[in-house]
Amino acid sequence: MGRLLIILAFNSATRKFEGIPSICYWQGGLFATWYAGVTPGEDQNNYVVLASSDDHGLSWRDIIVVDPDGNGPVRAYDPQIWADPDGRLWFFWAQQVSASTPAKSPAELWEMHTMGGSSSNPQWSAPSKIANGVMMGKPIVLSTGEWCLPVSVWMQPQDSAQCVVSTDHGQTWQVRGACDVPVDVRTYDEHRILEKQDGSLLMWVRTRYGIGESMSYDKGYTWSRLVPAAIKHTNSRFFLGRLSSGRLILVKNGQLTEDCGRANLTAYVSTDDGRTWPYGLLLDERKQVSYPDVTQSPDGTIFIIYDFDRTGARDILLARLTELDIMRGEMVAAQSRLRMKVNGSNGSLNE
Repeated sequence: MGRLLIILAFNSATRKFEGIPSICYWQGGLFATWYAGVTPGEDQNNYVVLASSDDHGLSWRDIIVVDPDGNGPVRAYDPQIWADPDGRLWFFWAQQVSASTPAKSPAELWEMHTMGGSSSNPQWSAPSKIANGVMMGKPIVLSTGEWCLPVSVWMQPQDSAQCVVSTDHGQTWQVRGACDVPVDVRTYDEHRILEKQDGSLLMWVRTRYGIGESMSYDKGYTWSRLVPAAIKHTNSRFFLGRLSSGRLILVKNGQLTEDCGRANLTAYVSTDDGRTWPYGLLLDERKQVSYPDVTQSPDGTIFIIYDFDRTGARDILLARLTELDIMRGEMVAAQSRLRMKVNGSNGSLNE
């Protein structure tokens, strides 16, 4: 857009909207990001918050707020945070002229990444646009060593759920292929890409009917026709990924066979590469719990972030648990906790 990116701090007490979080463990600390606004909606007032914790989620501090143009028409939203295999932390977000203004524009995916420093004092690169579209799923590293971003171009008439790949450790990015999500079932895609044990790529996509599924057998160049996945879900984001043990983790609303709306957020584990999901743990039974994201620390601790009641309580919440907790269906580890508060209507825990 050619606009100057402004980085500044906003007081959490002024936020009337908060939600859509992401989380990552990096160099001994946790980093969480979400977007907020001074009005109770998704509009040109939205900005992105990046916070950090050095005590495993007990307390948090805002370290960066990204607002592209202050009171202008450009909104910043839908952030992601990710640690690459080279030891850098990547901070992604989308920005565009808001749909509530006459000059609405296509979304752009922007990033900053660390150039050194530590979790307590990261040093950041200059902001840079890397693609058109929005990314609502974590990047993955393929067995080829290539990095893959799940980027969606909402206004595109076809092939909206893209696989954007870097072969040079994030220096350049190209669209490799895309799944065509039919317009009549498309919402925001918010797709997840997972490499299966046989080397194929599985894509799960948010659709009007729940989760759509597509496969690629050539590392993302071509994708099969989208079909309903065996797992039921509501029309909302979910998380699918691989744990350090090699098992898969799925975080969704409700049971595997139901669409219960945005309630009963539950974590599941699969020991057979996603063929079955026999283990589950209810994280939050309330309504208006949504948009989970997951990271794992080197000691195996799993951190699951999500939002609750975006314009009421405005809570960004964290579950800290282990694979054993999920497989037992109850909290058994001494350090495990549910509903840890990252931020919300009463600020963060350390304010």
